[in-house]
Amino acid sequence: MIILGVDPGTLLTGYAVIESNHHKPRIIASNVIKISSANELPVRLKQIYDTLINVIDKYEPDELAIETAFYSKNVQSTLKLGHARGVSILAAVNKKIPAVEYSPREIKKSVVGNGNASKEQVKFMVCQILKMKTGIKFFDVFDAAAVALCHHNRIFSGNSNSYKTWKDFIRDNPSRVRK
Repeated sequence: MIILGVDPGTLLTGYAVIESNHHKPRIIASNVIKISSANELPVRLKQIYDTLINVIDKYEPDELAIETAFYSKNVQSTLKLGHARGVSILAAVNKKIPAVEYSPREIKKSVVGNGNASKEQVKFMVCQILKMKTGIKFFDVFDAAAVALCHHNRIFSGNSNSYKTWKDFIRDNPSRVRK
């Protein structure tokens, strides 16, 4: 399975493509989409969309994993982040790729084991797991790889949290039901 992880932003959007299997994920590609602040927001969003479409066409991921929006004190920043997330998800949907979302805390806990981990701790663990070079300038690349790793871990841990009903969960996890 190929997973495209995205760390959205309107000035820097990180992405990482990993090949995921039961044993060991491996990095295929990673980069950051650098967007000039001189461009109007719609132009920036188009650049994110177009770049992700090119990445999807080139690497043919099976699924997209993206960080959910977090709320900051600056409402405008939160809204702009939502736009970047929207065009990222739209790129996947237009290519008929399922998109899943993970909270920053969930990603950190999955990759580092601590939901309050620092960016440096996330970078260290991503580099250890995927054998990535630590000299990459932007944390956004490591964050995108962490999102992809979180999805890999979720898939292969048997805990997908993608059940539509309790009945489906109980059917697939009878040992977890108290009697």
